[in-house]
Amino acid sequence: MIAKKKVCVQAVSLADMGERFSDAWKRAEAGKRVNETHVTFLDLQTMLEALSPRRLELLKHVHQHGAESVKELAEHLGRDYKNVHQDVVVLEEAGLLMREGRKLMAPWDELQASVSLNN
Repeated sequence: MIAKKKVCVQAVSLADMGERFSDAWKRAEAGKRVNETHVTFLDLQTMLEALSPRRLELLKHVHQHGAESVKELAEHLGRDYKNVHQDVVVLEEAGLLMREGRKLMAPWDELQASVSLNN
């Protein structure tokens, strides 16, 4: 059975983010394998804007089909190039979309989102 690649997307405080990092560091020091990927937003609004329905659709498409370029992606999605390019920039800056040259990749099988109620 092949393990799914999961990314945890969170809207948490800096303190929560620091605590998660410290915990991972301690596990690594203890010789435990730490294999997790997190994308952190400091507030819910920013996370929701980054993960709009259109951007999630784009991520799904790239994950399932790949994309040789932003132009090809815009054509497949039936969307304006400029808007798709902006979505790609936001998702790439967040670490949810990867680029190898012009080729786009979304290596995650699962995106798990959570929101802290403490911030």
